[in-house]
Amino acid sequence: MTTPPSGLRERKKQATRAALREAALRLAVERGPDQVRVEDIAEAAGVSPRTYNNYFASRDQAIVSAVTADREARVAAAVAARPAEVCLAEAVTGAVIEQYTDTGERAREALPLITARPALREAFLAATAGIESPLATVIAGRLAGAGVHTARVLAASVAVAVRIALESWLQPVGTTGADGSGAAEALVVPSGSLPEQLRAALAPLAPAFDAAERRTSHQQSAPRTHTGSAR
Repeated sequence: MTTPPSGLRERKKQATRAALREAALRLAVERGPDQVRVEDIAEAAGVSPRTYNNYFASRDQAIVSAVTADREARVAAAVAARPAEVCLAEAVTGAVIEQYTDTGERAREALPLITARPALREAFLAATAGIESPLATVIAGRLAGAGVHTARVLAASVAVAVRIALESWLQPVGTTGADGSGAAEALVVPSGSLPEQLRAALAPLAPAFDAAERRTSHQQSAPRTHTGSAR
């Protein structure tokens, strides 16, 4: 038996992942998230529950993935597409705002479902961590010579800033309990401008991006010295 080419194998994986997340969201909308089991999603997608577990760690992750799918890669691609003369801080900020606000009809329909349930809301916010790896690769390319650790720290900081912006945007609205805490099932609605929230959260990172770019520019322009005897 021959092994399928890696390209074909990867396309099959992507198709399976897409089928699972679409089935998860469809069933959640039809029945309500609490009435959907992992087994139901797997059956609807035509795979086994064991296969499901190879792609998603929970039902909530699969539902949210239908909204957030490939967004991390799109953010990185949008940064890479910015002209070289655009400073890195603005390239990252612009890319994040673009990809998080141009959500499409599917995301707008699913957002009320996600924000109404704490577990789904947390999975939605946790998805921002996925920004780090692809964004770090792009930043490392822009900061040639600055070091992989610098790129990873900057990318991780962006992921945290985006989560903070989304948390500020999705504020619980409800009555306050007798103990002063918010109601556990308080209504959560988007508040204010998401682009403004994102820009404000990312603004403190601009000096770090600028400093990294200056170091890279200095390293590239500095004359090279050679030691040892010539051969």
